[in-house]
Amino acid sequence: MSFNQNSTRSKCLTLLVEIHPVNNVKVLKAVDSSIWVQFLYPQVESHPPPENHLLLISEEKYIEKFHIHVIQEDGNKVVLRDSGHLPRERVAEDFVWAQWDMSEQRLYYIVLKKSRSILKCIQFSANEKFNLMFEAPLDITLSASGFELVNFGCDDLQDQGNLSKHLTLCVFTNHTGSLCVCYSPKFDSWEKITYSVFYFHKGHSKTFTAALGSVDSLVTKGLTFLNLDYYVAVYLPGHFFHLLNIQHPDLICHSLFLTGNNEVVDMLPHSPLQSLSGSLVLDWCSGKLYRALLNQSYLLQFLWNTQLDCEKMAVLHCVLSCGRDPRFLEAKIIQWISENISTCHSFDLIQEFIIASSYWSIYPETSNIDKLLPYSSVLTWNTEIPGITLVTEEITLPFMKVHSFKGYWEKLNSNLEYVKCSKPCLLYNNSMVKREWHSLISEEKTGRRRSMVYVRNIFDNAMKVISNLEARNLEPRLTPLFQEEDYHQRLLIGLMVSELREHLLRHLQGIGKKKIEQMVLDYISKLLDLICQILETSWRTHHLHPWVLHLRASAAEFTVFHIMTRILEATMSLFLPLPPEKECISRWNSRKREREKKASC
Repeated sequence: MSFNQNSTRSKCLTLLVEIHPVNNVKVLKAVDSSIWVQFLYPQVESHPPPENHLLLISEEKYIEKFHIHVIQEDGNKVVLRDSGHLPRERVAEDFVWAQWDMSEQRLYYIVLKKSRSILKCIQFSANEKFNLMFEAPLDITLSASGFELVNFGCDDLQDQGNLSKHLTLCVFTNHTGSLCVCYSPKFDSWEKITYSVFYFHKGHSKTFTAALGSVDSLVTKGLTFLNLDYYVAVYLPGHFFHLLNIQHPDLICHSLFLTGNNEVVDMLPHSPLQSLSGSLVLDWCSGKLYRALLNQSYLLQFLWNTQLDCEKMAVLHCVLSCGRDPRFLEAKIIQWISENISTCHSFDLIQEFIIASSYWSIYPETSNIDKLLPYSSVLTWNTEIPGITLVTEEITLPFMKVHSFKGYWEKLNSNLEYVKCSKPCLLYNNSMVKREWHSLISEEKTGRRRSMVYVRNIFDNAMKVISNLEARNLEPRLTPLFQEEDYHQRLLIGLMVSELREHLLRHLQGIGKKKIEQMVLDYISKLLDLICQILETSWRTHHLHPWVLHLRASAAEFTVFHIMTRILEATMSLFLPLPPEKECISRWNSRKREREKKASC
């Protein structure tokens, strides 16, 4: 064990104590400044390693690594092999800020070079080695005389009673290869708060300015950043709560911004919190550890109650990203869409739902799929978010200091390479399918035909999708959707499979052809299944026979008819196959317009 002890001469002793059996005491450091220690915890098997490793962090702005050799005696006794000599090596020096990531065994720290802040990261591994992984310039201002530690334990030097006097800075990563730096300077105004997020894996930063609304209550609490996997939560107790989408940060509508008059803000703890590794959170006042998770039930409730289109968009994606019990979530969201389909004016609810849900159904399985499949039906968002001002800037990418990558580092490097190459948008869309489909239909009308092998392969693709669609449904369909012999619709389904498969084979590296083929079948089946679910839910909810709609419709029939026309609009815009009911409603709608035209003459 190791601990610090204040002596009568104002010295800070750092002792390494072998408690049993010899009770050796080794003085690691005796200095006039404060120090911190951190054992490294590499993944070990049942046998203890021949060395323990200890980081010693000094207020004099350096970090050393001690190698503690141990040997096993008399069975289970582990003792110091040579307590008189503990090898050490310098890990970092002249830093003004440092953060420890316990679960990933990473050390982040910032040094100043010609008044520029340079973020560095060291990765410790179980083989006793450590590597400097990257350097990245940060456009923030830090004092050369400053010294701040994050996640090295609670610091008595910090004024926890008035955290607004301190800057807030932390680094967050996740398993997808994201790298975010969250920064909030000292507060200089009681009317607004500014903070920045550097999305290094995307190549840009965003600076958010939030209006506090009321200037009567002074801000005495610090800004809290929490790592929630695909999101970063930013909140100021009693004032606002923001949920930033770090996987898809380009459009502000995919993030959620709530102000102080919202019950979400009121229910959050008002005591200072510290985000630790992963989603662990430390309450400084109570000393308790929590695991922060997004509450799926509350998000669904919020989705039903919110009135703003930007909040509907953000919460819809947040609910789908939770990934727990997707069938239950989809049923709840479809019910919400059915009852709120006319209340959203900034985007198409049906389009957004089927694209986002299909994306999340396969996203966790494959790296880089976020660059190849659409995440949203919305390409631009020009509507202002109440109380939020946003500035987006390009940033310099991290410079990787190693050349061989595994795990997280491989994914981060892939993200950085994608940004560097400035590739055109690789997101799949059905434009190629549309051109090919019209070409085949035109050839059929003129008597010209492609080779029988080509056409047969397309229809084989369609049959695979329909079989996959049937297999994923535990209950029988209300109507046999996509099962009738419709040449044009099956042609479209088969072409979608061919085009998407070629798209993924062209751009996904290191993934087998069979896996990609199954991924394509699952993705297209999911798209069609969601369309069918929305359609069938409307019929079941209103207890209507699926093949009967009267021109003099009841209120229930009119509601179902309205939903069906909205499904028709959404799928035609995306150029997706039409279930038979939607073709019927298209013809029924045409006949209705003809009758109305004759009646007016």
